[in-house]
Amino acid sequence: MADNNRRIVEQRGLWFEELDPGVRYAHHPGRTLTEADNVMFTTLTMNTQPLHLDAAWSARQPFGQRLINSLLTLSTLVGLSVSQLTLGTVVANLGFQEVRFPQPMYIGDTLYGDTIVREKRLSKTRPGEGIVTFEHTGRNQDGVIVAGVVRLTLVQMKPSGPDRISGHPARQR
Repeated sequence: MADNNRRIVEQRGLWFEELDPGVRYAHHPGRTLTEADNVMFTTLTMNTQPLHLDAAWSARQPFGQRLINSLLTLSTLVGLSVSQLTLGTVVANLGFQEVRFPQPMYIGDTLYGDTIVREKRLSKTRPGEGIVTFEHTGRNQDGVIVAGVVRLTLVQMKPSGPDRISGHPARQR
């Protein structure tokens, strides 16, 4: 039975105005990184480093086992934030700074992320958009920091007319 008077809530990220500097946004659930994830990402990106692919070779190296590809860790960390912060509201990534991997991720580790909005400002050249600086931190299942990055993004401001995510007239949110 259709109910045309029912309020519709669509999943989306936050508009520029809704992002508050200094707030820590915790992203759940986490993501357990598997051997299949690691092999697929590593080979897809043409990274032939045996530290990610060769269990026998890696067993003789300082960590004693294969490591999760650090760029998979970074990609997953940013991805963990999307549904909560930028789903359908980000225009573009402008850059990544201060990328760090203080501890390794191993096959079977679970990555959890959180994000702090470092700062934001209106774009000087793109009306209706603002520049937001996010600081993402990744921790494994034991709470150990395994990755961090500062990401600059271009984010939409809340539209006053038609809803730019769905193409429908703006709905009550």
